[in-house]
Amino acid sequence: MATYNGLRHLDEQLHSLLAALGPEDELVVVDDASTDGTWERLQRFGDTRMRLHRNPENLGVRGSFQRALSLVRSDVILLADQDDVWERDKRDRLLAAFVSDPRVMVAVSDACLIDGDGRRFADSFMATRGGFDGSLAGTLVRSRFLGCAMAVRRDVLALALPIPARAPMHDMWLGVVGGTLGRVAYVDAPLLRYRRHGGNASPARSPSRLQAVRWRLDLVVALGLRLAGRALSLGARPGPRPG
Repeated sequence: MATYNGLRHLDEQLHSLLAALGPEDELVVVDDASTDGTWERLQRFGDTRMRLHRNPENLGVRGSFQRALSLVRSDVILLADQDDVWERDKRDRLLAAFVSDPRVMVAVSDACLIDGDGRRFADSFMATRGGFDGSLAGTLVRSRFLGCAMAVRRDVLALALPIPARAPMHDMWLGVVGGTLGRVAYVDAPLLRYRRHGGNASPARSPSRLQAVRWRLDLVVALGLRLAGRALSLGARPGPRPG
């Protein structure tokens, strides 16, 4: 979880999230130099599963999530925003996608949409995106990778980190990298209440056509560069010595 000046909804999200996690799980929180009391509230929350880190200066959502991902220790990582509400079975149902198929590198669920006061105004985020499509081609048309509804296998991070400056957003980047390495699983159920309001880090309005094209080109270039670097790295490794 990355936090920044999210005190208003923080308690509700933390209570819902921690209720869904198991006793052996961890919650890594990176606070992005909040000034509204968010950091102080995190320190007072008092759950031993929480590991708190604070950026000395504001890094933005991409930099904060990158730092959080670099600090995790679990084999499966669920991403979380500071202002949503998790359903009690979110963790278990996303984790089941990885357990049932070792080829799954990314799992994504649906979400219902709520406003700043918690009122539901849409039953399905994916329906507003034309249904789920986790393929690269589908993502280039319209991304369905919603970070707060995603989980990734730790193996994805070896290729995905650091998140390149060309990547439009961290969730889209993790989704396409995971899809390149293996399967993307979709859980067709609203496993969280996704809050849309004026303070969201991701834009509520669609980007301009020019910006959307630029983002897609940047994504393809970044992915190509990362895969090329990986191939060169593997090719440079010495093979087994002859007996």
